[in-house]
Amino acid sequence: QVQLVESGGGLVQPGGSLRLSCAASGSIFSIGAGGWYRQAPGKERELVAGIRSSGSTNYADSVKGRFTISRDNAKKTVYLQMNSLKPEDTAVYYCNLEVQVSSLAGYFEHWGQGTLVTVSS
Repeated sequence: QVQLVESGGGLVQPGGSLRLSCAASGSIFSIGAGGWYRQAPGKERELVAGIRSSGSTNYADSVKGRFTISRDNAKKTVYLQMNSLKPEDTAVYYCNLEVQVSSLAGYFEHWGQGTLVTVSS
């Protein structure tokens, strides 16, 4: 059974920083493309940042220059470093990660449980 465990959310003041982690656990051979999404109250879920197996990244315009997505394949973990946080960054953040359970299996998409980030003074 594959699970994605997220951590690192919390309350931070405007201008502060947080680092989110998304660790895949279970019987896992490798991880593929990953991404962080967020959903604010009353809004649709949106892509914040994505990272491919190659390491190439993409970001929503609203977070470019402030957020950095990275990965550690050995730890089967994807990170989101969030700097210069703004109140409008307040949302539940979800990780999405492709997981391969064996060398003969394909990659299947999994979602984390979500972690709340609140930016407020």
